[in-house]
Amino acid sequence: MAQIKPFKAIRPAKDKVAFVASRSYQEYPKKELNAELAFNPFSFLHIINPGYKFHKKVSGSERFQLVHNRYLEFLEEGILLKDTDANLYLYQIEKGNFRCCGLFCATSVGDYRADVIKKHENTLEQREKLFADYLDTVAFNAEPVLMTYQDNEAISKELDRQKKRTPEYFFTTKDRMTHRLWVISEKETVAKLTQEFEKVSSLYIADGHHRSASSNLLAAISEKRNPPTGKEAYNFFMSYLIPESEIRIYEFNRMVKDLNGLSKERFLIALDKLYRIENQGSILYKPTKKHHFGMYLDGQFYSLYLRKKVYNFTDPLSKLDTQILFKTILQPILGIKDLRTDKRIQYGYGKHNVIQMKDEIDKGSFSVGFSLVPITMEEIKDIADAGLVMPPKSTYIEPKLRSGITIYEL
Repeated sequence: MAQIKPFKAIRPAKDKVAFVASRSYQEYPKKELNAELAFNPFSFLHIINPGYKFHKKVSGSERFQLVHNRYLEFLEEGILLKDTDANLYLYQIEKGNFRCCGLFCATSVGDYRADVIKKHENTLEQREKLFADYLDTVAFNAEPVLMTYQDNEAISKELDRQKKRTPEYFFTTKDRMTHRLWVISEKETVAKLTQEFEKVSSLYIADGHHRSASSNLLAAISEKRNPPTGKEAYNFFMSYLIPESEIRIYEFNRMVKDLNGLSKERFLIALDKLYRIENQGSILYKPTKKHHFGMYLDGQFYSLYLRKKVYNFTDPLSKLDTQILFKTILQPILGIKDLRTDKRIQYGYGKHNVIQMKDEIDKGSFSVGFSLVPITMEEIKDIADAGLVMPPKSTYIEPKLRSGITIYEL
């Protein structure tokens, strides 16, 4: 049973929301980031880049305190406002043929600990600790964890009814993404949605494993300071919940800098033990089925078809293409022992990445590249339900959410 909770969001003033909302800090190239900071005084980036005000790069606890200070300034100046009542927030993103609509709400640390909120990725302890310290100092959460749930007719029907109302926010950002937000304040509707989510057996983290793990750690730290009552804000963290059918999953391709001392010929012979190899020439090739891979090597594309009689499927992880590639090629042949730390491997996510991969290899930056088909939502659920974790960079998931549209105070 999944627990969701309304909360009193800190939100941008209606006339400033289009200026406040920002992409994730890491997504901005340096020139664009500097331009946004220089010419948009309302951008949420000013809060998370507090050193800009002092023309100084800051880090660690000093940065955390300055982030908190900038946040207070945005509140004092009326750029951000606090809702007087606890609400749920319906948020829709639309661009071209992509649309998703879901709920901003508070989700339970208890559910995370009880595996009602399920994960499919490992987290790094150092990053968990760093972000928990950050949350402890800044005292707000502005980046929701993206979660999915099995499509639910009752929930969808209620959300569709809410969308017939005039949205509180309706704006378009520079990337041509249209944003709408509705405030769900009616107590009966909030109660109905809360009750419907109690019938949902599991929520699956799609994006935000470190954010949810850090919220769990923050709660554990806070519980040691004072006996908890269960009602403290730190017992929950902000999430964005969307049905499974509205999520988009792209693949991450892999590029390796060298052939681990093998000649091209010896490398192909090693591959032949587990794969049927077909040379596709110079024509761009992408795989279209599970357990099939594309490879680019020495100016030629190849298709690799797994010989299933010599590879055993033992659990959901063993069936995953990223795991198959690691266990059959990257680790035993190319000598990649740790996918997280080995500097010989790099990743690029879907869409147009096969062309970019080809260009990098043609330039000599890498020796070989592998393309995959996207992992499915069912595979993610199977991995999470089995308590397993995927190799790093197995999925690139959309939507990518803006920061600063709703903020959860801790």
